[in-house]
Formats: sequence, structure tokens, C-alpha cells
Amino acid sequence: MATDPVCGMYVDEATSTLTAIVRGRTYYFCSETCLETFTAPEKEMRRLKLLTAFSLGVGFPLFVVAIGMELGWWLEDVMEPMNVVFFLVETPVQFLAGWRFYRGTRDAIRNRSANMDVLIAIGTSAAWAYSAVITFLPFLGVPVVDPSTYYDTAAVIIGLILLGKYFEEIAKGKAGDAIRKLMDLAPRTAHVLRDGKEEEIPVELVQVDDVVLVRPGERVPVDAVIVDGYSALDESMITGESIPVEKRVGDTIIGATINKTGLLKAKASKVGADTTLNQIIKLVEDAQIARAPIQKLADRVAAVFVPVVIAVAVSAALVWYFFAYASFESVALGYGLHSPVTAALFVMVAVLIIACPCALGIATPAAIMVGTGKGAENGLLIKGGEYLEKAHKLTTVVFDKTGTLTKGKPSVTDVVPIGSPPADEILRLAASAEKGSEHPLGEAIVRAATEKGLALEDPRDFEAIPGHGIRARVGPRAVLLGNRKLLAQAGVRADSAEEAVVRLEEEGKTAMLLAVDGRLAGVVAVADTLKDHSKAAVSALQGMGIEVVMLTGDNRRTAAAIARQAGVGSVISEVLPGQKAEKIKELQAQGKIVAMVGDGINDAPALAQSDVGIALGSGTDVAMEAGGIVLIKDDLRDVVASIQLSRRTVKKIRQNLFWAFAYNTALIPVAAGILAFAGVLLDPILAGAAMGFSSVSVVMNSMTLRRFRPEL
Repeated sequence: MATDPVCGMYVDEATSTLTAIVRGRTYYFCSETCLETFTAPEKEMRRLKLLTAFSLGVGFPLFVVAIGMELGWWLEDVMEPMNVVFFLVETPVQFLAGWRFYRGTRDAIRNRSANMDVLIAIGTSAAWAYSAVITFLPFLGVPVVDPSTYYDTAAVIIGLILLGKYFEEIAKGKAGDAIRKLMDLAPRTAHVLRDGKEEEIPVELVQVDDVVLVRPGERVPVDAVIVDGYSALDESMITGESIPVEKRVGDTIIGATINKTGLLKAKASKVGADTTLNQIIKLVEDAQIARAPIQKLADRVAAVFVPVVIAVAVSAALVWYFFAYASFESVALGYGLHSPVTAALFVMVAVLIIACPCALGIATPAAIMVGTGKGAENGLLIKGGEYLEKAHKLTTVVFDKTGTLTKGKPSVTDVVPIGSPPADEILRLAASAEKGSEHPLGEAIVRAATEKGLALEDPRDFEAIPGHGIRARVGPRAVLLGNRKLLAQAGVRADSAEEAVVRLEEEGKTAMLLAVDGRLAGVVAVADTLKDHSKAAVSALQGMGIEVVMLTGDNRRTAAAIARQAGVGSVISEVLPGQKAEKIKELQAQGKIVAMVGDGINDAPALAQSDVGIALGSGTDVAMEAGGIVLIKDDLRDVVASIQLSRRTVKKIRQNLFWAFAYNTALIPVAAGILAFAGVLLDPILAGAAMGFSSVSVVMNSMTLRRFRPEL
């Protein structure tokens, strides 16, 4: 069985005629609406917008006129012809704007289920059908007790539900946007050496074993192995790591990463769909399409409620037709019911109207719309109601490390004097030597010295030694800054710094030795540091009973050091980009409800695979598209706030569902005529009033969400 990528409904591939082929993959759809939403979202949005405006444009004026008629603003003899006008105006709303609900009902019946479309179709149809009967009975010579109709109710219900769907579609965005932005990262052309000549060709024409040229500042066109040259590559879009990776002959370079410095010649190893970027695209697609269908609370209720209501309505009608009318004829006559047929119709319509899912139809959307709006006020962009509904169930939150728990750029953390110069002088000399350097570690040292107000000098005789460090003269002094090998090659003993270097490296920091005029002077440590509120966010989540996990491509030592600082108890390290989604699957297979928090392109598959993807607003566009919740303020405490908001919203949804049923369900037996022995039947007018009151209570209850404040 295939899954509809829009609504999540299962579709039989053998019998389905609604399909679309996108990028070589066949998608199956349960209805034309879902097909058009997937293949032409702009067209479907325009149609939804027009139908919403049409429904509300008809419904609200009808509502005003109907209220006036009920309050006696119009003469009673005007009501019958006005009902004809109402019929002519509202019927197009019922069967044009509301057609999607009838189509959804048909699809639900085919799948042997009952969803919200069934409830909406039954409720509005009951109101329309009853009104149509009341409208035309007088023209057939049959008097009616009260000419009041419910055309306005049906039109407004349809309009409001369509409005909710429209806003939800705007908020959710489309999965295709994330895929498109991933594809846009790949360069369009490649410089290839063929027969000793350089040719610029479309990247799709690059073949395995072609030699490609990659100049500084260019993106690597395909996955390849370096055959000549040395450079540092920015692989942050794949690995999430902020520090460029030094590459030399024999090393693999990844398509769409950025060559920062040297000219490279590389032999293509993976092209087309096999490249790392295209594999990530496929992972995002698979995770989004494979997401389990979302079972809304209202849909689960509807699956039981709809059959019960229909059964009660039909049973009540049959009882009145065959038995009750004869026993309670005087009561029936008091309500203008002059035959078993009219009594049966009266009772059946009363039951359907009292059970009309007006409030049920807005119980979930009303709370979600207020909740998402309140989320936006607090810096939480929530793309759809399903994410609010899912977040309250979370048992595990998985954090990416670089750029999520940490700042994503290196900073100087320690300056350890070994010789006579004080710490500030060590930092000044190191920063002066690195002044003008484009290497992130050098930039971090210069930034730290500048923030301290140290006076820097321009270096002379600057030389970068690949993989080791730098050599320069600062004033009259000869300065070396780098690793143990650099100092060993220069004949500088570094034994006295070994203890400090080992300690710093165990803390996950990059330790650089500084030698001045041939003598060891000190150690400068640089590391990616925790964001200000990371530890508080982790602690708050653990206090809510949620397990916190850190997932990173970093080595175990660095990952463990950051985890200790953040208070994270569980660490999954040395994970490749394609494996992140697999790790999320493994957690889900253990029965955990998982949220993934990340900011990089490499996090996109995991964000899509998780039950709730939470992306940082400071991250890449792709991560924000793949995530279901975006934290606009880049504050990890908002992860806590989003879960709190979810729990509060779901609580309101459940309250709304209760109030949606409380009045109506309590009156269903009355509508069925159970109080006839006391001379009481439920007039459909009162049924409509109860229906309206439950709708008002649902809206008012949802509005209390506006008082939400994060508790941190």
C-alpha cells in the first residue's frame, strides 16, 4: 500500500488512477484535491482562497438577515419568500465550496472510515436539507410550525472550516520547497579536463573518472578524489562543522561543498543521483513521504460518533413512524406534525442538527490557530497543527551539536603561559602572527585579542605550513604557532606543555603551542563553545521527564566534552550525515517519540524523519523547511516553550471536544423524543441554538490560550 504524500491516507497502488511522477518517483493520491495540492499547490491555494471568500461572503450577510428575522425585524409574511432567496444564494455554497467535503466523505467510505469530512458533510447537509424542506413545504400546501431555516449556519460553517484549512496551508509550506533548496546548492556547471583541455559542461554530463578543476571560492561539482593540489574546504553544509577541513591528494571531496583556498584537480567518483547531496535529498523525500498518517483527535472521535449519530437518527425516525406517533399523537400535533411521516422527519432532522459537528469541526482548528499565533508571538514558527498535536507526546529530544548546542564558530577558551610572557602577551603575539589570516582558528585568536583591546602588530615573513600551523615575525620576534610537529621540526622542546595540551584536548579543544624566538611561551586553546542558554534548556527538558540526546559527527572525545558542559547524559558521536536519520529511526523503533533539533543541511533528513523536527532560525533555509517548528530567536529555551505550548494547546483541544459534545450529546436523546411522555419534543430551532452555543464556548475556550507564557 502506498501513502498519499499530502493527507497520509493509504492508497492501493493496483487500483489507484491518481498518480504523479516527480523526479522519477511515482506518488499515489487518494483524491483529486490531494493530487492538485501536491502537483500545483499555487493553483489549489488560489481556489481555496476564492471558495473561502465566497462562503463567508454569502454566510455572514445571511446570518445578519436571519438574526433580524428571528428578532422580528421583518414581517412574518416576508419570511417564506426570503427563504427561497436564501435557498438560491446558499445552495451554490453548499455544493460548490462544500464539494470537497462530499468528495472527502466518498473517499472515507471507500476506505471504510469516518473522518472530519464526513461530519462536516452530514452536519451542513442536515441544516441545508431541513431548511430546503421548510422552504418548499408551504408551496406544496403543507403548513409549517416555524419558517426559520439554517442556510446561514451551513454557509458560515463551510466558510470557517475552509478559512482554517487556508491558514494551515499557508503556515505549513510545502515539502517541495526543502527539496528545491537542496537542489539549488548543487553547481550548474563543472570545469572538466578532457584531452588536456579545460571544458565547462553541465554538471549532469560529468562522468565517473572525469578530472574536474575546482578553483578557490567555487563549489565542488560532484563527489571526487583529489589527484593534485591542497586546500581547505568548507563542508559545513554537509557535516555541520564550522571549521574548514584541510584536504590533500588522495582525500575525498564532497559535491556542493566550497573550496576556500587552493586550486584542486580531482577525479569524479560519484555523479548524478549517487552524490552525497542527492542522497540527502532522497533521504528527506523518503522521510517526509514515509511519515505515518496523522490521526487527529477529532477524526478518531468522528469514527465512532458519526455511525452512532446516524444510527440514532434513523432508529428514532423508524420508532416514531411505526410506534411512537400513535402513542403521542396529541404531542406531535402540538408541534404541527400531522402524520407519522412528518413526525419521523422532524425527529430525524432534530437529531442530526443537534449532533451537527459545527463545534467539533472548529474544536481542533480554533485551538491550533490561537496556539500557532501565540507561538509566533513567542518566536515559535509552527508550520501545522500536526506538530502541535505531536509535540506534547515527545519522550526524547535529540540535539545536533555544532550550531545548535554550540555557537558554531571557534572561540579562544584558554591561554596557558609556559614561559615568562604573561597570558595577554601570549595572546597578543599569537593574534599578531595570525592577523590577516583567513583560517577560522586564526580569526578566533585575532577576535579574542581585539575584544581585549590588545595592540596588534602587522606580521612579516608570514608562512602557513599546511597541517601544522604558521610561522611569522612580529616586530623583532620570530613566532611559531601550531601543533607539536611544527615545534619539533623547528627544534623547539614542548615537553613542559604536554600536560596542559593533553588536558585541553581531553576537553575537546584545539590546543596550539606558541614559541617565541625558539623557546616555548605558552598554549592557546580554541573550541566551539556552548550557547548561553543550552544548559538551561537541557535541564528544563530533563525536568519535564524528557530524555535528551546529543547527535554529532564529531569524535567521541570532543562530543563527550560538550555533553558534559551541557548536562546531556546520552551522546551519539561520529555519525555521518546519512546516518543521522537512521539514528532517529533506531530511537523511534524503541518506541520513543522523537524531536530532532538542528540547524544545518546535514540535519535535514533527521529533521524530516523525526516525529517533530525543530529547526533554528539562524540555520540554513533547508533545515528550516524540513523542520515542523522553527525557533526564530535561536534560543534553545524555545524548545521547552514549544513543548509547553503543545501540551497547553492539546489540553484545550480536548476541552473543546468535550464542550463540542456536552450540549449536543446531552440533547440527542431529547431530540429523539425520549421526553415525549412529558409533552416535550426538541424543536430543531432549539437544536440549532445548542449547536451555536457549543461553537461559541469552543471559540472562547480557545481564546484563553492567548494567556500562555513559557515557564522556564
